[in-house]
Amino acid sequence: MAGVDRLVVLNRVSIIQPLPLAYRDRLAKIPGVTKVTFANWFGGVYQDERNFFPQFAIDREHYREMYPEFVVPDDQWQAFLGDKEGAIVGEALLERFKWKIGDRIPIKGAIFPGNWEFNIRGVYRGRRPQDDTTQFWFRWDYFDERKPFTKGVVGWYVIRIAKPDDAVRLVKVIDEQFANSPTETKTDTEKAFAASFVKQMGNIQLLIMSVGSVVFFTLLLVTGNTMAIAVRERTRELAVLKAVGFRDGFVLALVLVETMAVAVVGGGLGLALAKLFTLRGDPTGGLLPFFYVSPPSIAVGLGLALAVGLAAGFLPAVSASRLRVVDALRRI
Repeated sequence: MAGVDRLVVLNRVSIIQPLPLAYRDRLAKIPGVTKVTFANWFGGVYQDERNFFPQFAIDREHYREMYPEFVVPDDQWQAFLGDKEGAIVGEALLERFKWKIGDRIPIKGAIFPGNWEFNIRGVYRGRRPQDDTTQFWFRWDYFDERKPFTKGVVGWYVIRIAKPDDAVRLVKVIDEQFANSPTETKTDTEKAFAASFVKQMGNIQLLIMSVGSVVFFTLLLVTGNTMAIAVRERTRELAVLKAVGFRDGFVLALVLVETMAVAVVGGGLGLALAKLFTLRGDPTGGLLPFFYVSPPSIAVGLGLALAVGLAAGFLPAVSASRLRVVDALRRI
């Protein structure tokens, strides 16, 4: 979901610490920076604390241009600009609460006290399946005017750079420019920022990889044991095949193909269930809205299923290919 040509500038102390609005012009003058916008986390409650969704006070001048993957019809955007209490919502969020354009939405401030009300003036959709359409945007100027403290500051800046290859250099340049100032900065690529945001809830990647590794190893043992039993139970059939002239290589390939077929069918069913699970939308109530199984991921899953079948069936297949007809018939 991250843009390769975007950087995120935060307060060096913490993401919850603001940055001065005056930094916007200084950032825009840095060579290699083509556009600057900003946003602020709101953190309000709609009806019930369980109804979590991200709410951002956004820069109405440049935010839309910074995120071309989020599509808002021109007439709706103009209506948003013309209403100080206007809001733009993602299509998934609109569907979740059965809202419609023109509805007035009350949100109780948690970080910023008070009862806030917004008019839905537009709906954005994502160009890509993995784009987050669960966000709620409203105007930063209205937010700054109403909030009771820390006026003239923003939560973070988003920067578009001319060349993605210059990202590392510009990260250093930006942070050096504000070094030793009252409000120092920490700049990251948007991908690193998104990853760090998710890690606040724990090392999800480590958890998933650990569970996945255990499951993978278990599948390998179960599949190998299943094929070993299958070969042992079909000793007569394998002996007859070899007796009528089939070579060792054919028996080896036969067992391997059977094992890989079982693995692919099982893996395919598992991938289909995973895809169906993601089609239901976000199961976390807005905490992790990016649930999308891409075609490349499905291809990798099928490849791993084939690898499991090959590894699990190798020893039983070798044992079957080396089977001596006389010994096999004697054991029966």
